[in-house]
Amino acid sequence: MKKSFATLAAAAIVAVATPAMADLNIPSLSYRTGPYAPGGIPYADGFADYFTLLNERDGGIGGEKVVITECETAYNTEKGVECYEATKGSGALVYNPLSTGITYQLIPKVTQDGIPLYTPGYGRTSAANGKIFSNVFNFPANYWDGASVAIKYLLDENGGDLSGKKIALVYHNSAYGKEPIRTLQELATKHGYELMEVPVDHPGQEQKSQWLQIRRDKPDYVLMWGWGVMNAVAIQEAANIRFPMENFIGVWWSGSENDVLPAGDGANGYKSLAMHGTGMDYPVYTDLKQYVYDAGKSAGAGDQVGSVLYSRGMYAAAMIAEAARKAQELAGVSAINAAQMRDGFEALDITEARMAEIGLPNFGQPFTVSCEDHGGPGAAMIQQWDATAKKWSLITGFIAPDDEVLTPLVMEDSSAFAAENNIAERCN
Repeated sequence: MKKSFATLAAAAIVAVATPAMADLNIPSLSYRTGPYAPGGIPYADGFADYFTLLNERDGGIGGEKVVITECETAYNTEKGVECYEATKGSGALVYNPLSTGITYQLIPKVTQDGIPLYTPGYGRTSAANGKIFSNVFNFPANYWDGASVAIKYLLDENGGDLSGKKIALVYHNSAYGKEPIRTLQELATKHGYELMEVPVDHPGQEQKSQWLQIRRDKPDYVLMWGWGVMNAVAIQEAANIRFPMENFIGVWWSGSENDVLPAGDGANGYKSLAMHGTGMDYPVYTDLKQYVYDAGKSAGAGDQVGSVLYSRGMYAAAMIAEAARKAQELAGVSAINAAQMRDGFEALDITEARMAEIGLPNFGQPFTVSCEDHGGPGAAMIQQWDATAKKWSLITGFIAPDDEVLTPLVMEDSSAFAAENNIAERCN
């Protein structure tokens, strides 16, 4: 039988970068090609550069070098699964596919194979329930958290009252884009606003009809769950119909420089959720410059350093590194396996002091993971784009989600998954 391109490509990568058994092997299911490459490239660069820093400065993690096995998925679910199958046998410790579609397909696989799946800010929201999803971790926040934070921000902007307001959700017509709908519907019932659902088909280059609908129906606010080219097109279309940009709020995957720069001055005032800080005003960049950039060891061209998505890839790598340290501590060995890595994730305690120690003070929220809670606190900030300065500025601190609404939704969805898959609750 013929092997697929993704399988062959992954096999070639593994053949070149097969780690010694004592190395810590962390696959990177990246996408540097296709319509979503503008988001995939900076994330993959930040992810790889952080581990390169640990290798070059510290000799790895706990004395073990980290090997990044990168496999191209092109943000395609089938290719993502093929990459998983091609790389898992090389001692893979954790997967972070940066795709909700791939995540849904990998959840049963990683659970069976005993490998942790880390999906920060994306994936299946109800995986926050560790009683059901033993091997999936989505801290520090998930999509339902994001939807709730956006509504809480709008409540603050409107004196605590959204009754009679009309809020449109412009969303990528995929598992990813549909994630916040149930939450926004429940919050609409609670707060009395009208929800308009406006889907945009992959990849999102054609949105004329959607924005004509928005111009006709005149929502007070627009929320966006977009990715890739869809974001930039939506922001340009919003500018074209003169929708007030300060009333347009994207999820954290719709809040990068790539999304706003194409619209020029038209994007000024656009807002998005933010689960972490951005920019290069953090001590870690001093070490990255010395050990990675100036040493010619960068993963990419260097033009994305310090950007929102580069920062997010670096953040994901930092949390994986911290989980590996915890796993080594718990197991009493440095050459950990996937099962021990899973235990490290579940025992993670990220304090403000620890974030400062790794060179990222005031970058992300502190959190503690437990057997029951794999999702973290779920808080997020709001950032706003300054088109003149070409810079994002945080305009709020961390806003906590409405757990009164979200917790029952997580329990309902995870319980249904458990019933469908004959999964018994753990942590009892």
